[in-house]
Amino acid sequence: MTTPPSAPATTPGTGMTHRQTLEALSGILLGMFVSVLATTVVSSSLPRIVSDLDGSQESFTWVVTATLLTTTVSTPLWGKLADLVDRKLLVQIALTIAVVSSALAGLSQNVGTLITFRAFQGLGAGGLTALSTVLIADIISPRERGRYMGILGSVMGISMVGGPLLGGVITDSIGWRWNFYVGLPFAIAAIVVLQRTLRLPGVPRRRVSIDIWGAVLIATGISLLLLWVTFAGHDFDWASWQTAAMLGGSALTLVAAVFVEKHAAEPIIPLALFRNRTLVLAVIASVAVGLAMIGTSVFLSQYMQIARGKTPTESGLMTIPMVFGLFAVSTVVGQLISRTGRYKGFMIAGGVVLTTGLLLLSRIDYETSFVVVGAYLMILGAGVGALMQNLVLAVQNTLSISEIGSGTAMIAFFRTLGGAIGISALGAVLSHQVTASITTGLAELGVPASAMDGGTGSIPDVTALPEAVRTVVEKAYGDGIAHIFLVAAPLAVIATIAIIFMKEIPLGTRSGVEQLLEEQADAVAPGA
Repeated sequence: MTTPPSAPATTPGTGMTHRQTLEALSGILLGMFVSVLATTVVSSSLPRIVSDLDGSQESFTWVVTATLLTTTVSTPLWGKLADLVDRKLLVQIALTIAVVSSALAGLSQNVGTLITFRAFQGLGAGGLTALSTVLIADIISPRERGRYMGILGSVMGISMVGGPLLGGVITDSIGWRWNFYVGLPFAIAAIVVLQRTLRLPGVPRRRVSIDIWGAVLIATGISLLLLWVTFAGHDFDWASWQTAAMLGGSALTLVAAVFVEKHAAEPIIPLALFRNRTLVLAVIASVAVGLAMIGTSVFLSQYMQIARGKTPTESGLMTIPMVFGLFAVSTVVGQLISRTGRYKGFMIAGGVVLTTGLLLLSRIDYETSFVVVGAYLMILGAGVGALMQNLVLAVQNTLSISEIGSGTAMIAFFRTLGGAIGISALGAVLSHQVTASITTGLAELGVPASAMDGGTGSIPDVTALPEAVRTVVEKAYGDGIAHIFLVAAPLAVIATIAIIFMKEIPLGTRSGVEQLLEEQADAVAPGA
């Protein structure tokens, strides 16, 4: 880094100007934009994609869950690698994996292939999720990070709003497959910008020991848990030998993972971090945030296109209120945190608002005014905006530079885990409730369930249904999706309680780069 003239000569690289910070931040945020865009661009089109590929409600859930699963299990590995090797190279590798696998998903001819490539896409997304936040911590101190929350919020807002809108327009005009290719030019630009602008101190060379067994055991244990949540109650009973086998296998595998992590030279999830009270409470809160953020975008598209009969483009437009609430609150709260150095009160308020938003959305049905739905989504977005980045900020503020990668990745890990388990569980609840409701409604009309795909569990095309049958399907999905928001609300209450018990620690004034340079200087100082 070039030191501004006013910076002390003895601290080269620590006096970054606002312009230098923005230049370095631009490549990081562009990578984050690609990550979010690759996910959101298909969110408004998923009902049509799964319907075109003859998928069911279960496969709809797995198109999303596969990405979340691999994102979840790979995030700790990326975070640990960030503490060991060149972070800039890692984020460029993650970008490449995410976008190439997305492009391959666009070639899918069946749901199984789509799910497979979406799983590979999640590997790259796990890297981008963990590394983007770590790199921001490298160049911006906790106290100053609020100044840049507006920029971060803008990027998140544009990608979250622009993704579904762009995906809807592409789907309605030239076909949904092109949604999977739109990230390619942005990814290439992100790699170039990162190469030109991001300059970090070199990582001291040392022997790196990758905890392969820990990674395998964690991935296996979490995967078994997600598979059980997805299939239980649909392919087999909740109380069954399959449940016992999958839950028992998951428990045993995760216990083995704890043993391995305890003795590993470079554990994927350092168990010592769990002695950090702030991190543990932030993990609990992050589960609810992940469920609210990811689950809402997934089920909202079904609500709009099946319960309300709207197009993918119109479905994308409906995300605007939520993202506006997220952007506005994250920007304002970020500025206030930088000015005051206080963050806990804003996070408690965010938990209350998040709970309120979920409870309000539990009251919608297939006839609710779109103005009302939009207002409820804005409230939900405001709650997420006050919590998402600030939970990470609170944790990073308590970690040393050598722990920042693993600690940040752990928050992202549990946030995506909460989203993945939540979507699997809520998807199973929705599938069961919708199937039962449609079967009952059709029986009252004297129509056999076999008269439409929806009666057998497939995603229905409501535009092709007779009026009476269409009303049955719309009501079933409207009531079912409202119910899952009610089921999710208690998690937001738990998140708020966790934040209340969190100890507020004054925000640090040194960036990760400054901490690393100081440690390197101390190591070579005479008498060190």
